[in-house]
Amino acid sequence: MTMKHFILTIIVVILIIIVYINLNEVKIMKTKLKELRARFGMNQTELAKRAHISRQTVSLIEREEFMPSLLIAVKIARVFEEPIEEVFQFDEEELQ
Repeated sequence: MTMKHFILTIIVVILIIIVYINLNEVKIMKTKLKELRARFGMNQTELAKRAHISRQTVSLIEREEFMPSLLIAVKIARVFEEPIEEVFQFDEEELQ
């Protein structure tokens, strides 16, 4: 194995570890986005436009594959005129 291949392998392993860690973090947060969108008769694209984020971000959050930043969470909560904690819930055990 050449040094170039070795370095690329290390980089791929590190990226896989980062993705794994991030996916595990996301599982502590639940979201009501789908429920709220249905209640407001809104699709992902419309929510994204109103919150000034991408539709892909909405999709990732709904599938619990991405934990939004505080700014994104506030933007989404404001679209629905709900407090953040009504839109996003955290596992109480993780908060202690």
